[in-house]
Amino acid sequence: MAKLNVEIVTPERRLAQLQADEVIAPGADGLFGVRPGHTPYLSVMQPGPLTVREGTITTIYFVSGGFVEAGPGAVRVLADSAEVASGIDVAAAQKRITEAEARLKAFEVTDPRAEEQRTIIRREQKRIAVGALK
Repeated sequence: MAKLNVEIVTPERRLAQLQADEVIAPGADGLFGVRPGHTPYLSVMQPGPLTVREGTITTIYFVSGGFVEAGPGAVRVLADSAEVASGIDVAAAQKRITEAEARLKAFEVTDPRAEEQRTIIRREQKRIAVGALK
C-alpha cells in the first residue's frame, strides 16, 4: 500500500520526517485529511491538532499555525511552532493564559494589542486541549 512522506518543519528545526497512511491537519476552515493519492492542496493552518497515522500508531502534534502542503505522495507541514502532544507543558500554557489575561485588562477592546493577547489566549487554550489528547 502507498504511503505519504510526511515532513513537519518549524523555523527552528525539522520536528519529524516519516511515512504515514493518513494526516489530519487543522486547516483554516477546519480539519481536513490527506491520504496517498490526494489532489495537490495548500492550506493555511490554524492552531490545533495535527494527527499522523501509521498503521495502528497515531501521533498527535500541536501546531500553532502556518501552512500545510499536500500532494499525492507527500505532506509538508510548515508550522510557526509545533510539538508532540505528549510533551506539552500544560502548567506553562496555563501560566501564559493567565499572563495574557492580565495584560488584556490594560487595553481598550479596540486596541490592536488587545487582539494580540486574545490570540495568545486562544492558542494556549488549543495547546492545552491538544495536550489532553495524549
